[in-house]
Amino acid sequence: MKRLKVTILIENTVGAPLGLLSEWGLSMLLDFGDECILFDTGEQGNLLSNAQILGRDLRRIDRVILSHGHYDHTGGLLKFLEYRGRVPVYAHPDLFSEHYALGFKEHENKYIGVPFRKEQLESAGAEFHWHREPVELNPGLWLSGEIPRETAFEHLDNRLVEMKGGQIIQDTLPDDFSLFYKTDQGLVILLGCAHSGLVNIVEHAKRLTGENKIRAIIGGTHLGPATQDQQQQTIDYLKGLDLACLAANHCTGLAMLSKLAAEFPGVFVWAAAGNTLEFK
Repeated sequence: MKRLKVTILIENTVGAPLGLLSEWGLSMLLDFGDECILFDTGEQGNLLSNAQILGRDLRRIDRVILSHGHYDHTGGLLKFLEYRGRVPVYAHPDLFSEHYALGFKEHENKYIGVPFRKEQLESAGAEFHWHREPVELNPGLWLSGEIPRETAFEHLDNRLVEMKGGQIIQDTLPDDFSLFYKTDQGLVILLGCAHSGLVNIVEHAKRLTGENKIRAIIGGTHLGPATQDQQQQTIDYLKGLDLACLAANHCTGLAMLSKLAAEFPGVFVWAAAGNTLEFK
């Protein structure tokens, strides 16, 4: 298989003293040598300046994958499109759902969905490709499609709701996508926020690709807001995977990141903005 170089362009923290900017969000550049994929775009658009500082040419991007329709993963898309121009953008058809979060201010809900209209992004160059089912984008590289919710201990985040038909309902986030890349040493799993549950995602990846060995997990795990029971059961599950790399970040939360670093010595990698991981 082709090598994969993952560069963290945007994350909540900065990991290199180069003048990079952090945002509450996530954006990763996936370089396969003959193809470059942008996985999410962060919150504000600082991926452009960060990429320039890191020597990554975003004009080489061949396609964009959006993990889900939250502002901290889609907010940099317009600035990127204005720089890059016309490019395919892969996402779930519910990307533009009215996502809200409860309790940011007393008696107020906060809109946390895509901060742009679809037509605005299309005018800037987005060529949307909508998918609910898994798609093999290239040999060995899979877009997850909708993730089956099967574990008993991975719960929906009660703070996340959707405005639908004038009613506020629990947001099940069917648009939560991940990427799976099959290498000779096992799967590399790339997460946006893992709203579907990390264990659900890994088990889905195994079934979809036919590969049971998990080599690396990179990205947001949403374990920060999870219950202690879910956190512990997820850690126990991860310990059974014999991972070579666990590069959790973003919505994992600082306390949980510290715990994972202690639980997985020699395996855990800090995946802040500016950090790079390579898989051959």
